[in-house]
Amino acid sequence: MKLTVVGCSGSFPSADSPCSSYLVEADGYRVVLDLGNGALGALQKYASIYEVDAILLSHLHADHCIDLCAYWVARNYRAEGCPAPMPVYGPAGTAERMARAYDMPEDPGMKEVFEFRTLTPGRFDLGPFRIDVAQVNHPVDAFAFRLEHGGRSLVYSGDTGESAELVELARDTDLFLCEAAYLDGRDTYRAVHLNGREAGEHATAAGARRLVLTHIPPWTDAELNRRDAAAAYPGPVEIAKAGAVYEL
Repeated sequence: MKLTVVGCSGSFPSADSPCSSYLVEADGYRVVLDLGNGALGALQKYASIYEVDAILLSHLHADHCIDLCAYWVARNYRAEGCPAPMPVYGPAGTAERMARAYDMPEDPGMKEVFEFRTLTPGRFDLGPFRIDVAQVNHPVDAFAFRLEHGGRSLVYSGDTGESAELVELARDTDLFLCEAAYLDGRDTYRAVHLNGREAGEHATAAGARRLVLTHIPPWTDAELNRRDAAAAYPGPVEIAKAGAVYEL
């Protein structure tokens, strides 16, 4: 598997990165995890937007899904004609939510361009990948994903507060792409986001082999979160950067 960080800024784009979006490739198949603010433009650095095979949306906050509106335009009005409908996996109500975001009738909405499929906890196959889905701890329906291929695995937390389900999903994973939006000691809201220390604790509990912190907002010192994570987790810890590539 090849993971490319398309965007990793939390809550709103930074000067250096769009919001959440990650391209995962194996055997010529391309799946995009989330498509937040600014991600569609950056995605074109790494793949043709007409050669993506599927999208998985962790939840329906704008910093994880709003560029699906721009993607609809790019596909629907393509000069060579609209490609076949692309599978989009998301929480219940994704099709209706995206239609409202673009101020179009909910029926047909975007359903002629995207084939919307509702996520639930469990397992399914997608191209060459085995996908495991777990519901995590956020104010809206939110999911984390585990992708496996060729005996290797990566886990993407999406947005979550403390979550036993996330720990189980990340058990023994090769790469744990975990959100760390909060700063320990400053941000105290529960069941919304993790801080660096908590991300490290989740990685340790899961026995993850590598931890990459993501979804850190521009107003948070990413290096402090990395240090907090490293104090709680004995393995390698780094901060996600737009354009970074991981081969698994």
